[in-house]
Amino acid sequence: MKFIPALQPATLIQRYKRFLADVVTPAGETLTLHCPNTGAMTGCATPGDTVWYSTSSNPKRKYAHTWEITETRQGAFICVNTLRANMLVKEALTDNRLPELVGYTAMKGEVKYGDEGSRIDFMLQAEDRPECYIEVKSVTLAEQEKGYFPDAVTLRGQKHLRELISVAAAGKRAVLLFAVLHSAIERFSPARHIDPKYAQLLHEAQKQGVEVFAWKAELSAESMTLRSALPVVL
Repeated sequence: MKFIPALQPATLIQRYKRFLADVVTPAGETLTLHCPNTGAMTGCATPGDTVWYSTSSNPKRKYAHTWEITETRQGAFICVNTLRANMLVKEALTDNRLPELVGYTAMKGEVKYGDEGSRIDFMLQAEDRPECYIEVKSVTLAEQEKGYFPDAVTLRGQKHLRELISVAAAGKRAVLLFAVLHSAIERFSPARHIDPKYAQLLHEAQKQGVEVFAWKAELSAESMTLRSALPVVL
């Protein structure tokens, strides 16, 4: 995935009201960006870090600029736009770059399913195998080289795990794919210290047949690509 037009750099002043951030450009102009991330963004929004932002040509947008990537003063790149995770996974599925998920002939997105009124991110289909349900989660929380999800208690994430367990119990393929969008992360675990219920449910889901994968993106101010599988330690 290439950024067209190219991302532009600025220095973060502050993030506030969850969806907004003020930055200062190299020319000294102060801009307010849209922040497409509802999470805690721990370690991703430190004042003084470099923000890489995109610019929309849509004249109806109140905030034309979107915060895409944080470049920390330690040199890590972090994609904070959570919408990019699904875009990266769709691209990788289309290009058959995820060995665990090849061999399907059709892909649908945002399909309604489950008893709790959920929508699955992707459904893969083929005539010779059961349907494959894929839930995608974005991972940006890092502690040294360990990546964690979630970065705050997530009732929605817990619901998705229950739904995936039901999918597996029905004889279909259920997949939870963690898209790791932090260049410093080398292995993934559930954030038991933040949401122990989610970690417990994830462990139970794997025992009940839900497949759990973590794939890391190669990140830069020019492009992003899901590139390598990471160890998952539950």
